[in-house]
Amino acid sequence: MTIDTSAELLENDILPKTQEVHTDPNVPSPSAKDLPKALNESTAKKSPAQWAYERIIMYIQNFEKQLDNDHEIGVSLAGGLTGVIKIEGLGYYDPDIVTYYGVNDEGAKTQLIQHVSQLNVTLIASPKNIDQPEPTRIGFQLAAALDRDVDVTG
Repeated sequence: MTIDTSAELLENDILPKTQEVHTDPNVPSPSAKDLPKALNESTAKKSPAQWAYERIIMYIQNFEKQLDNDHEIGVSLAGGLTGVIKIEGLGYYDPDIVTYYGVNDEGAKTQLIQHVSQLNVTLIASPKNIDQPEPTRIGFQLAAALDRDVDVTG
């Protein structure tokens, strides 16, 4: 049994937590022990944009774990007319903007810019391009950046 100091109790109270329940117990869910290092840090010094960006990466990576080799991740904004965007990049601009980079269904280069107060994203399994042997898994690249010791976001 360990005894936490009052400072540790306060810090633990503001550290991020996650919980999910699915009808299928085999569906992978983000777990606190598997989270990138940045997601286990206090949110006290993070802007709403950085905090949203980091959690979107976690959900993208977890969604990609469920895809077969014929599909990649796409994003669609609920209620939006953007269609599906194949995600090729993700970023944020402090204090409150998140942006998605990609290609739409017609192959046009696309960038979606969204205020964190309007964040409402649908992740979609999209068929990969038939010319590429393996699907692109951006979630793992993004999560690797969150595990680095240096702040790669700014």
